[in-house]
Amino acid sequence: MTPGTAGEAVRPIIGPWQASSVVVGMVVGAGIFRSASVVGATLGSPTAIYVAWLIGGIVALIGALCYAELSSAFPHPGGDYRFLKEAYGETIAFLFAWSRFAVIFTASAAMLAFVGTDYLNELVPMSSSMRAAVAALMVVTLALINLRGLKTSARSEVTFVALDVIALLALGGAALWLVFQGGAPVDATVPAVSATGGFGVAMVYVMLAYGGFNDAATLSSEVRHPHDMTRAMVGGMAAVTVLYLIANCSYLRVLGPNGLATSGAPAAAVMHAVFGDVGRMIMVGAVGVASIAVLNALLIVGGRTLYAASADLPGLERLATWDESRGVPRAAIILQTVITLALIVWGALTPTGFATMVDYMSPVYWLFLTLSALALPLLRRKRPDAARPYRVPLGPLLPLTFAGVSIYILWASVLYVGWIGTAISFGTLVVGLLVRAALRGFAGRGGAVRR
Repeated sequence: MTPGTAGEAVRPIIGPWQASSVVVGMVVGAGIFRSASVVGATLGSPTAIYVAWLIGGIVALIGALCYAELSSAFPHPGGDYRFLKEAYGETIAFLFAWSRFAVIFTASAAMLAFVGTDYLNELVPMSSSMRAAVAALMVVTLALINLRGLKTSARSEVTFVALDVIALLALGGAALWLVFQGGAPVDATVPAVSATGGFGVAMVYVMLAYGGFNDAATLSSEVRHPHDMTRAMVGGMAAVTVLYLIANCSYLRVLGPNGLATSGAPAAAVMHAVFGDVGRMIMVGAVGVASIAVLNALLIVGGRTLYAASADLPGLERLATWDESRGVPRAAIILQTVITLALIVWGALTPTGFATMVDYMSPVYWLFLTLSALALPLLRRKRPDAARPYRVPLGPLLPLTFAGVSIYILWASVLYVGWIGTAISFGTLVVGLLVRAALRGFAGRGGAVRR
């Protein structure tokens, strides 16, 4: 497979209903089962919590529409890598590929592993070191499965997505059942918690749960009609927003603001409050499976960007090779797994592994989302000849709106993480530049620079 030819064999075979289902599946994951408590602790007010999640859904929708135009005009196995290269050149494109490998995908994988162990801890109390060991075991097991070429089938992925949706609807059902029984929130026994941080900090965690809309937009080159992409994005993201509001309504109705703010596993706490230990066990199992499913998907696709970018760099021939017999980029998956395990060890040494991974990932993640948003109007001027099966409505207004929001959340994440944390996050990009320079220097001495 040659990255430069990506997308040539893509056929428009997906209808709007199928596309909407995939959009929901790519966005809904384990984040809503963990990040809601951080948002609750940050904002405190139920009204502010609802507003934050509603705004997050609107922002994610606008971002998804922007990505739909970019990915349909510049399809590539590396996703953003292609249109960032077209807009800004090779250096920015490489840094994006490097950030996905060293920060975004690996930190996301470690974060999901921590979510799974946080919920498992509700049933089997564990020390921080034991939770880290279980998280590492999850990553290694899934990596070995992927190295054998055993990918999750489409039917299994649909099952996992359905389980996520059912779990969120079950939370809403639990809240309705409590209302029907005339019960009151359980937070009367929970000490009052003062709101900390600000709205920007809350939006960092809200948008974490909405993450995946940029990957969902890669469907744009496979839908039957350009307008199907709009329908899929609007319908899919509207469904996700409703599901997230239902989940937060349940958290607040059953646990109350204070109970939500102090719970590390709010979905399990809701089910336990309403249905007892059986409800808690079922929810822990559902969130655990959801974490494994999304983690598995990250391991499957995570090495693709590294694999695609490696083909453009000298000295990375091993990473740019594809195991034809297994159907996987073996070297890229192995390297990604090693970095993920290192991040799990780091997270285990901090008070909250989940929050540590969010701190590490957010500044870099929002930097490249901002660049991607700005790439849309830039490429409209720079590459007016490119075929665009789908175009974002309202001219440059929506892309610039998304870019402005991205800059706001980037700044909020920098303030939240602090200058030391930001230096660590952005420092990985400096390491990437040094690695790139070293590879070019090595290839130059060997006279083997590939074009």
